[in-house]
Amino acid sequence: MKPTHKKAFTISCVTIAFCFSACEKNREAVPDSGPKVTGNTIVFSADSPQLKNIQSVKVAAPWARELQLPGRLVWDEDRTVRMFTPFTGRVTRVLADVGLRVEAGRALAELASPDFGQAQADTRKAQADLATKTAQLTRVKELAMAGVAAGKDLQQAEADMQSADAEFRRASARVSLFGGTNNVDQRFALKSPIAGVVVERNINPGQELRADQPLTPQFVVTDPTRLWVQLDGNEADLKNLKPGTALVLNTSQYPDDTFAGELRQVADFIDPVARTLKLRGTVANTDRRLKAEMFVSARIVLPRGESPMVAEKAVFLDGLRRFVFVKTAAGSFTRRSVRVGPSYGDALPVLAGLTEGDEVVVTGTLYLQQMLVGAGTKADAAEATAVGTRK
Repeated sequence: MKPTHKKAFTISCVTIAFCFSACEKNREAVPDSGPKVTGNTIVFSADSPQLKNIQSVKVAAPWARELQLPGRLVWDEDRTVRMFTPFTGRVTRVLADVGLRVEAGRALAELASPDFGQAQADTRKAQADLATKTAQLTRVKELAMAGVAAGKDLQQAEADMQSADAEFRRASARVSLFGGTNNVDQRFALKSPIAGVVVERNINPGQELRADQPLTPQFVVTDPTRLWVQLDGNEADLKNLKPGTALVLNTSQYPDDTFAGELRQVADFIDPVARTLKLRGTVANTDRRLKAEMFVSARIVLPRGESPMVAEKAVFLDGLRRFVFVKTAAGSFTRRSVRVGPSYGDALPVLAGLTEGDEVVVTGTLYLQQMLVGAGTKADAAEATAVGTRK
């Protein structure tokens, strides 16, 4: 190689070595601004752009909670009667229609019923038999006093009269129970046993009715000034649902109004399909604005709890345990295990792991969790490499 070429080659090598050396110095001079993972803690530098994607909120103080329960209104069964004819017959007159207010004992319809006529006839026959047996007893007593009739004849006459009297009372009571008389006219009046409003009618003139097929009631009479509300509660809320608890009802038909009610009954079983608890309450309806089968929402105000409240989206599940990321300092976040109760809206009561005022991450939890998992994977790989080298 010529001297000139050797000199040029030497200068090129020196230049390349200098460039590599400068690059190494520059690489060492640039600080590493990425997050540092130590155990369950992640620390970001103050100028880290990732911090803009991480938001946190403080754990709130215990607050009074509310239960929102869906439900619907139905007739108050303690003030409702569904009327079925006890006798087979044909409808001759309909005397009441839907919306009519009736008093107890008011006739709603009339039937021509041979069965009811038979009951009337049985009463008349029993009455006549009683009169006959009473007259016989009187004659036997007279004969016995004259010494003509034997004592056993007197005893038999008394027994016959008592039997006839019992039969007359039975037959008469049956007819009176349904509001009839002893006149055999076969006219049966279907009467309301309570005072209220006719809210349903399923009967027409000329219709044939049978007592052995009570599928649909002929009339429904109720007092609409008080209604039942049937609610579905959550199994987790059982301890807060007691008879006597106040209810505040809302309905979409009257969005600006509320209606006061009271919880009256809690079922003794959980629905095996829906896993809901059946509840029943009452609500006053003096102005009759509320209607049966109307959907409502019932609100129950619970006393202030003892546990601080954390945003539901701050809590995440890893395996079988729940965790949050707590902001321990500026740019520093530590994963912490927590124990929480059932949700109330978008918040959870904290039973263990957090205190009021702690700041927890609500946006970016998945990103922080992935960093911890990634750091753990790298640590495991480094340890495996070191073990292999030692071998």
